[in-house]
Amino acid sequence: MAIDLATPVLVVDDYKTMIRIIRNLLKQLGFSEVDDAADGTQALEMMKRRKYGLVISDWNMEPMTGYELLKEVRGDESLNRTPFIMVTAESKTENVIAAKKAGVNNYIVKPFNASTLKAKIDAVFGD
Repeated sequence: MAIDLATPVLVVDDYKTMIRIIRNLLKQLGFSEVDDAADGTQALEMMKRRKYGLVISDWNMEPMTGYELLKEVRGDESLNRTPFIMVTAESKTENVIAAKKAGVNNYIVKPFNASTLKAKIDAVFGD
């Protein structure tokens, strides 16, 4: 993995169980700094206060979705280089295309395991 495992990771999901699952998978992979946010609005505020080396965000959340968060991040000069992985339960082609056009680095369809997450992170960081 070509990412520093001490780099802070932000997990964004409105479902606490999913945050816990992703947090545990990241810990298994060796990440030590994992923060979480319940929606895109909270995540954006956190990203303005702390620099994250990776954002893993769910697509479906209220009031700000992961897709809207991605567009906000890519439109912000200070945040737009942050690696961003979108997580969703839906594998709709139009969603994948929309996320790619908005600048997502990778896309994971639920359910997934540690090896899938590692492969997606490795693909983002070119390992």
